[in-house]
Amino acid sequence: MDYTATQSGSRQRKLQPSMRQRNSSMDGSDGSQLFEDTSRAGPPSQAGYRNQQATLQAAGFAGQSLISEPMSNLAMAYGSSLATQGREMVDKNLDRFIPISKLKYYFAVDTVYVGKKLGLLVFPYMHENWEVSYQQDTPVAPRFDVNAPDLYIPAMGFITYVLVAGLALGTQNRFSPELLGVQASSALVWLIMEVLAVLLSLYLVTVNTDLTTIDLLAFSGYKYVGMIVGVVAGLLFGRLAYYLSLLWCCAAIFVFMIRTLRLKLLSEAAAEGRLVRGARNQLRMYLTMSIAAAQPIFMYWLTYHLIR
Repeated sequence: MDYTATQSGSRQRKLQPSMRQRNSSMDGSDGSQLFEDTSRAGPPSQAGYRNQQATLQAAGFAGQSLISEPMSNLAMAYGSSLATQGREMVDKNLDRFIPISKLKYYFAVDTVYVGKKLGLLVFPYMHENWEVSYQQDTPVAPRFDVNAPDLYIPAMGFITYVLVAGLALGTQNRFSPELLGVQASSALVWLIMEVLAVLLSLYLVTVNTDLTTIDLLAFSGYKYVGMIVGVVAGLLFGRLAYYLSLLWCCAAIFVFMIRTLRLKLLSEAAAEGRLVRGARNQLRMYLTMSIAAAQPIFMYWLTYHLIR
């Protein structure tokens, strides 16, 4: 019995170390496992997910750009063609009512021309050649010919007249924006009415002339030079100086208009001074005299109330 007990005890002592070795091998972290333990594994990293999403977006944008670039180029080309057609249509319709190309001719002036033209308007008595020079059936620019009509002097003369009128009203304590506006609008209305009356007269007399509406506007606008001289003289030296200077300028513009328009309205024989008894030529002569005589009347009517 004692032998059996001792034998069983020895067996138990031998089994305990082996069990401890098995437990230690199972609990140890260095031992190899047959399957990977995924029970404690966390979710995939956010950085990897973001990289994957960015790659997909980049691929999508590349595909969209390949599609959108031809469409945008086509839209730009179509828009530019529409803009070009619209500009051409506006230029064509604008040139029909307002001849921009012709207006450029009337503003082709320089300082020398302006000085000579102002001298001719104030003292036209010594000038001999009044014919406009031509080059290949077209009149030369005003800066090359002092006899050519222009719009620079009438435009600047109108603006200067309005400013001088405002100065005259201010010296008399009568200045107001409304009164200055009435002065400018009345001068412009009278100018338009004068041009329309001349055009109607030319139509009724059936005059075949190369005078255009812009030419008549230029010739009618030259009287502002004499009006400015008269008003400035009246402001500086009194009412007597106004009448004397205005009388001189009225006579000068009368002679200027007669010598300029006779080459445009009268026949070649009458323009050269030879007597022509034709009824049509007499009507043309009366028309020329009427246009020239109207200039002093307008000059006095638009300035007499500015000097007191």
